[in-house]
Amino acid sequence: MSELYFNESVILLDLESDSKEDVLTRMSKNLIDKNLVKESFTEAIVSRENEFATGLPTGDIPVAIPHTDVEHVNQKTISVGILKDPVDFNVMGDDSETTPVKVVFMLAMEEAHSQLSLLQKLMQVFQDQELLQKLANTTDKSELKDLLEENLELKSFEGGEVK
Repeated sequence: MSELYFNESVILLDLESDSKEDVLTRMSKNLIDKNLVKESFTEAIVSRENEFATGLPTGDIPVAIPHTDVEHVNQKTISVGILKDPVDFNVMGDDSETTPVKVVFMLAMEEAHSQLSLLQKLMQVFQDQELLQKLANTTDKSELKDLLEENLELKSFEGGEVK
């Protein structure tokens, strides 16, 4: 069981993209380049998103929480993408509907139970419209990192210090 890897290098600000597949590919490529996930991660996450949509119409700032199976992960991490312009993702639980996602939380967990724990904390963040606005509008990776560490209690998430 490894520590959660979370620092400015897994935060992508002002990400320009025209499709959810492109967003997922670019975010996962960043994780592959850091050896946090395996080469198979990109295909797995795009495939899973197409089968089980993760878009959430959370008020003014819709989010997506793409994730995939643990065998594609080298070290648990959460990557955050703040999109320059919203990109349509299918809505979780209703593939016939889309939502214009502005913030993507890509989860790469090496154990199913740690994913569930993080998802529960994320749901609390999604209910805080003021915090979502701050996240979506930040231009500073360090500020975004600090906001998430505090609100997701990342420092206490499996083993103390966040890398």
